[in-house]
Amino acid sequence: MFGLYLTHPQVKIDPLVPVPQWGLSDVGRKRAEQTARRPWIRSLKRIVASNEVKAVETAEILATGAGIGFERVEAMHENDRSATGFLEPTAFEAAADRFFAHPEESFHGWERAIDAQKRIVEAVSRILSSHDPRQPIAFVGHGGVGTLLKCHLSGVPIARSSDQPGGGGYLFAFALDDRRPTCSWTAMEHWQP
Repeated sequence: MFGLYLTHPQVKIDPLVPVPQWGLSDVGRKRAEQTARRPWIRSLKRIVASNEVKAVETAEILATGAGIGFERVEAMHENDRSATGFLEPTAFEAAADRFFAHPEESFHGWERAIDAQKRIVEAVSRILSSHDPRQPIAFVGHGGVGTLLKCHLSGVPIARSSDQPGGGGYLFAFALDDRRPTCSWTAMEHWQP
């Protein structure tokens, strides 16, 4: 059986709103709805989401398609970047490069990559420890911590080269028995088991 880690798709960027409170854009919502119509969605037996608005909105759409509810887990939030607040796209990309390149250092007060990785790995592991491995499960979260989780599951060092393509709305699948990734980042509306 499979597990999935999905990143929320495109969001409405508003520099005046804290990033965890950003919701999906029209494009992001349409992509989530398209994914919710994929045949495999009905095989999901459990959906677990970060408590950030964009992840919750994505999980709600997917859960409707799957005909199930979903759970929220605070510890699945994106890496904490509140120390710098909103960064323009060019500055954000440079900061993200540094975040991944120097995982044991904090970029201007950001949560360190090694700490964010430990948090997401522990959250996912805790959920999977009591989850029936015969039941497909999807985790809905964010690109940064999703990449850190994927690096851990793949047994590779933290590196931005393992990051999802830009824009969000990607997933990777992993086997529930050994938790090893079974595919690389794939646009969520195009994935097939």
